[in-house]
Amino acid sequence: MPAKKAKKVNKSAKKQVIKYSYDFGKKTDGSSKLRELLGGKGANLAEMARIGLPVPPGFTLTTEVCTYFYDNKRTYPKSLEKEVITSVATIEKELGKKLGAAKNPLLLSVRSGARESMPGMMDTILNLGLNDKTVKALANESGNEAFAYDCYRRFIQMYGDVVMGVQARSENEHCPFEETLEKLRKEAGVELDNQLTAADLKELIQRYKAVIKKRTGKSFPQDAYAQLWGSVGAVFKSWQNERATLYRQKYGIPAAWGTAVNVQAMVFGNMGDDCATGVAFTRDPANGEKVFYGEYLINAQGEDVVAGIRTPNPIAQLKDEMPQAYDDLEAVRKKLEKHFKDMQDFEFTVENGQLYMLQTRNGKRTGLAAVRIAVELNKERLIDQKTALLKIPADSISSLLVAVFDPVAEMKAKTLATGLPAGPGAASGKVCFTADKAEAVAAAGGRAILCRVETTPEDLRGMIAADGILTSRGGVSSHAALVARQMNKVCVCGASDVIINYGAGTLKVSGKVLKEGDDISINGTTGDVYAGSVSTAPSEVNQVLNGQLKPSKSYTYQMYEQVMTWADKFRKMGVRTNADSPDQSKAAVAYGAEGIGLCRTEHMFFEGDRITFMRQMILATDEKERRAALKKLLPFQRKDFTGLFKAMGGRPVTVRLLDPPLHEFLPHDDSSKRDLANSLGVDIDVISNRVHALHEANPMLGHRGCRLGISYPEITEMQSRAIFEAAAACYKLKNPVKVVPEVMIPLVGFADELKNQVAVVHRVAKEVMAAKKVKFKYLVGTMIEVPRGALTADEIAETAEFFSFGTNDLTQTGLGMSRDDAGSFLAKYKELDILPQNPFASIDAGGVGQLVEIGADKGRAARKGLKLGICGEHGGDPASIKFFHSVGLNYVSCSPPRVPVARLAAAQAAIQG
Repeated sequence: MPAKKAKKVNKSAKKQVIKYSYDFGKKTDGSSKLRELLGGKGANLAEMARIGLPVPPGFTLTTEVCTYFYDNKRTYPKSLEKEVITSVATIEKELGKKLGAAKNPLLLSVRSGARESMPGMMDTILNLGLNDKTVKALANESGNEAFAYDCYRRFIQMYGDVVMGVQARSENEHCPFEETLEKLRKEAGVELDNQLTAADLKELIQRYKAVIKKRTGKSFPQDAYAQLWGSVGAVFKSWQNERATLYRQKYGIPAAWGTAVNVQAMVFGNMGDDCATGVAFTRDPANGEKVFYGEYLINAQGEDVVAGIRTPNPIAQLKDEMPQAYDDLEAVRKKLEKHFKDMQDFEFTVENGQLYMLQTRNGKRTGLAAVRIAVELNKERLIDQKTALLKIPADSISSLLVAVFDPVAEMKAKTLATGLPAGPGAASGKVCFTADKAEAVAAAGGRAILCRVETTPEDLRGMIAADGILTSRGGVSSHAALVARQMNKVCVCGASDVIINYGAGTLKVSGKVLKEGDDISINGTTGDVYAGSVSTAPSEVNQVLNGQLKPSKSYTYQMYEQVMTWADKFRKMGVRTNADSPDQSKAAVAYGAEGIGLCRTEHMFFEGDRITFMRQMILATDEKERRAALKKLLPFQRKDFTGLFKAMGGRPVTVRLLDPPLHEFLPHDDSSKRDLANSLGVDIDVISNRVHALHEANPMLGHRGCRLGISYPEITEMQSRAIFEAAAACYKLKNPVKVVPEVMIPLVGFADELKNQVAVVHRVAKEVMAAKKVKFKYLVGTMIEVPRGALTADEIAETAEFFSFGTNDLTQTGLGMSRDDAGSFLAKYKELDILPQNPFASIDAGGVGQLVEIGADKGRAARKGLKLGICGEHGGDPASIKFFHSVGLNYVSCSPPRVPVARLAAAQAAIQG
C-alpha cells in the first residue's frame, strides 16, 4: 500500500504546471520576495502594487522563461501563450480596453528586468498595440491627433530598432530613424520633436516604414499580438547582446540568471501640457545628501529622459508647474524609502495630472553616496550597523581616496563650459569620441575622456576604459550619468555649450576647437569643463590622514571613519599590507593596516649603488666573491628593515627572502651592459656571457625563490642577518620597538627545501642575538605558491610556523596560465563563461581556491594554531576576501590603497557568514 501511494503522489507532482506569468495591479501575484523569479523590476512593481501605490496593471514573464528560451533553441514553453493571453485579458478587464481593438485600444510597454539592475543594457518597447487603425482610435479618444501619431512614430522607431534590427551600422553613423526625424524637423522649420504637427508626424510615419522596408525587406507588422511576441522575443534576446554581456562580466552577474520581461499598460506623459515623465531618487545619488533629486520633462515619454536626447528640468521645478503631482511624488518618495529601507531610484509618469509609478529599485550611487546613505540611514534608525555595511560595495570605498583637482591649479585653468555634475571627482585625459578610441588610449597606458553628444548602452566599452565621461546633452538621470555613478567614473552631462561633430572629429566650445587626442579636464563634482590637463591634490580623507586637514573639518572623513570603525567591529580576519618602504608602510598604517604581510626584498636592490653591488654578486665566479658583494649589500638591507620595523611600531612584518631569478637584475641592452662593465672594471663580454648563462626558457618556474637560497645559502644568510640586526637595533632604541620579524621562504614545494633554509635562518638568528646581546622572538614560515606546497602542506607545516598563500603564482602554477600572456585569450574565456572572471584579479575558487583550502586544512592538522595569510593581488579583491574568510585564513594582505577595501570586505564576509 505505501508504495502505491508514493507512486500516486509522484504522478501528481509530474502534472504540476509551472506558472510563467505573474500579474500585478488590482490582482497581484508576486512580491519583492520573488526577485530571483520576477527580476528586480517585476518584483518591485508587484510590491508597489501591494502597498497601494498607483501602478498601471501588467504582468511579468519569469526568468525561467528566459532560461527555457535559451535552452530550447529560442522557443517558449507550451503553456506560455495561453498564460499571456489570460494576463492580457486581466489588464483589459481592469482598464476596460482591448489589445488591437479599433475602439478604446489597450497599449502596452515591454521592458526587461534582471535580478540585478542593468540600466540601459537591454531593450524596451513602448506604445505596443498601435497600428494604422488603432492610432486613429487613440487620436479620437484623446482628442489630440498629434499625440496619437507621435506615439505611433515612437513605437515604429523602437520596434524597428529593437525587433527588426534597423540601427546605425557604426559608431560614427547616426541612427537612420533619428536622421529621418532630423531631416523632417528641418523641412518643417522646427527645433523640437513636440513642435511637429499631426500632418508632419503622419509623413514621418510613412518615411519610417519606408526605412524599415528598405533595410529589412519586411513591412512593419500591424497585428498587435505579432507585435507583442516580437517584442518579448527581442527583450529575451537582448540578455545576450554585446553590451549586456559586457556589463554582466564587469559586475559578475551570471548569464544563467536570465532576465524577466515586464508587460505593462501604457500611461502617457506626452498627451499634453498636464502630462509629464521623469526619473527621481529619494536621495542625491552623486553625494548621498537627503534631498529629493531627479528630473522630468513635460509632454514627453520616459525614454526621452533617460536617453539624454533632451536635457530635462530639475525635479524641484515640478513644484511650480504641477504642484499636486509634486506633492504626490513627495509622499511616494517617503513611503518608498521607509518601505524598502534604502535610497530608491524610481520612474514616474503624470497623465492628465494623475501620478503613476512605473518602476522602483535600489538606486545606483557613487562610492561617496553609498557611504553617506548607509551612515545616515543608520542615524535615522532605518537600518542597523551590519545592514549599513552591506549596503556599501567594498570596492566603492576607494573612491573616497581618489585625488581631486588642486584648488590653485583649477582656479588658473580655462573654463570651457559648465554642465551637470553627474559623477563626482576629477579627471584629465585625451578627448575620445568613440568607445574604440577610448579603449585604445587606455590600452596604451593613457587616460581617456569619452566625449559624446549623449551616450547609449553601445558606448559601455568606452565608458569602462575612460577616466571620465562628458556629454553635451542629457541630464543627471541620463544613461551616461546612471552608468558613470555605478562605475564611480567622473561624469559631466548636459554641457550644452559643447558642440561635438563626430564626422569632423572636433569638439567646439567657447570659441576653442579641440580635436581627438587633445587634453581636456572635467570636474564631476561641480560640472566644470577645462581645457588642458589640471593637476590634482589628495582627497579630503587623505588630507586628514596625512595631517593637512582636521577631522572636524571634513564630513566625508567622519563618514569614512564611522564605516571603518563598524567594519573593524565585525570583521574576523586581519588586514595587512604589501609594502617595501617606510613611506608605504606609514600610508598603510594610516589606512588601518595591522602589519606587513609581504615585504618584497628584491625591490630594495634597484636603488642607487645597490643594483651595482647586486650585479657584482651575480657576476661573481665563486663564493668568496659573492660574499664580498653581499657584505656591501648588508648595510643597505639592514637600514631598510630598520626603517620598516620602526614605521610599523611593533606590528608584524613578514619579509620574503629573495624570490626573482637573478637574470632580472642584469642589464639586457648593450648600453647598460657597457655601463656595468665600466663600473665593475670588467670586459663587456663577461657581462654578456653571464647574462647568456643565466637565461632560462621558463624563468617563472626556474632558478628562483628557495632554489636560489639552496644554491647560494650566503644570500639567505645575508638577508637573515640584515633582518635580525635591524630587529636588534629596534630593541635597543631609546623607545624600543619590540618587533617580531616573520621570515618567509618563497616557492617551497618540498618539506626538505624549507628545512634547508630554516636551518640557515636559525643559525644566523643565534649568532646575531649572541653578538648584539639581545633576545627577540621571530617566526620562520613559507609562501605556498606551487600546487605541491599546498598538497604536502602537512609535511611543510612540521617546520613552518606560518603559511602565506602567494595566490599570484599559485594561480599561474595551478591553472597552467601565464599572467603575462593570458590577456590574449581571457576575454574569450569570459565571453564563453569558461571563466566567470579574470582569475588573476579574483580567486578561482573552484580550482586554485581548492588548493588554498587543502593547504590550510592540512597545515592546521599538522600544526595546531598555524597562522595563515594571503599576500597575492587577491588580498584586496572583495570576492576573494569572502572566499578566504570561508576557508578560515587569519589575515589578507594587499597594497596600501586597498586596505580600507579589504577591511570593509572582511566585515561583509563575516556578516554574511
